[in-house]
Amino acid sequence: MRVPTAIAVTSADLVLPAPDRHTPGAALLHPPEQLDLESALAETGALLERHGHLVALVPPWLPRSTVQRLHTVRAILETDRIALLGIDLPPLGTALLVRQLRQLSVCDFSPGIIASAARLLSHYIYAGALLGSVARLDRVRVPVGLGAHARSWSPSAQFAVMAHPKPHLAKLSGGGSQGGAHGPRGAALPAGPEFATHLIFARGQLTSDWVTAELAPAWQVQGVLENPLPAASPGWWGTPKLVEFAAGIPDLSVLYQLVASVRREECRWCGLELIGDRCGFCAAPLTAPPPPASTARSRP
Repeated sequence: MRVPTAIAVTSADLVLPAPDRHTPGAALLHPPEQLDLESALAETGALLERHGHLVALVPPWLPRSTVQRLHTVRAILETDRIALLGIDLPPLGTALLVRQLRQLSVCDFSPGIIASAARLLSHYIYAGALLGSVARLDRVRVPVGLGAHARSWSPSAQFAVMAHPKPHLAKLSGGGSQGGAHGPRGAALPAGPEFATHLIFARGQLTSDWVTAELAPAWQVQGVLENPLPAASPGWWGTPKLVEFAAGIPDLSVLYQLVASVRREECRWCGLELIGDRCGFCAAPLTAPPPPASTARSRP
């Protein structure tokens, strides 16, 4: 019986509930403050023994010590069966992508296809938040003007922010517990996906039903799920006063067709299958880089 490729996270709060009984859970790779190196090597080795291959998401907001631990374990084990994928999504969007990879892991895709599918699927995730302040938002690459910075000092200020796939920031006129956008309905709403999605949201220290009352109907989502807020979210968004949300494709058959429709290639370095332009396991590009200009000129 085939054992699915292990999909790993570094924090338990990045594991969303399975949408069905067939979707496996995620493996938890404990950070250095929770597990010493010897135990981490044994933990990862056991996962490889059982699953054969391991795919772990490594978002840039992880602590540096955690990222170093992942690379150290991979180097000491001297294995090419661990894929460390640098995917730049907010925490809840990362959790959603992890769930999609867990869904695909039970399909007939090879480990190389599952790993390289992460970049493809990330383009179809819409991740954002309702924020009570944007004073520290610049560092997540969402442009914030001086006016928005000034309005952040208002106690009732609320901002609709999209971080992915396209940055968007708009101040919602009004606030309060409803957090509605006054004036023309949806005037401040970020553009949503043009395909069927489910919406997941998580509440921080902001009391508002704007995500469920305004955003979800405007985006015509097929389902809404509330989840506990990931511990990394306040730091990523620059404030604990937030309601984070992420929308993505929930249907496994659609995810399967999306991945299966892309041409498969063979990695010229490690030989694994891949889709896209880079191997998820060895990070080798699909095509060799061109030779330096000086070398090219010296050839006959």
